[in-house]
Amino acid sequence: MSIRTEKVGSVVKRALVNPVQNLAKEFGAGLASVTIVRLSKDLSIAKVYVSVYGGKSMTPTAFIELLEKKKGEIRYRLAGEVELRFLPELRFFIDDTFDQMEHIQKLIDNAKAAYPVKTEKEDDSQ
Repeated sequence: MSIRTEKVGSVVKRALVNPVQNLAKEFGAGLASVTIVRLSKDLSIAKVYVSVYGGKSMTPTAFIELLEKKKGEIRYRLAGEVELRFLPELRFFIDDTFDQMEHIQKLIDNAKAAYPVKTEKEDDSQ
């Protein structure tokens, strides 16, 4: 990524935080946060990754679908906060990094339980 796309992505991310969190509160999706915004080279498309936790009445997938439906409203709010010649098209995705980390940690824990490592003290006692 170029420096320009990173800077614009950072600005877009900061501007999206409040609208995304407000929608999460309004629709009972739990805690939602914008984790990453990746822009295309020409700044026309913004891929927005959102992590969602603790939703009582809405799954993360349903929340992403809601964001896609409310994309026009979110983009309108974004236009009021970000000064760009052309506002990027927003595309929302679930950020499942933490779920993947938990899965990998479980695999590591299972491997440790199945194949315990002997320490030096255990080797000397034999």
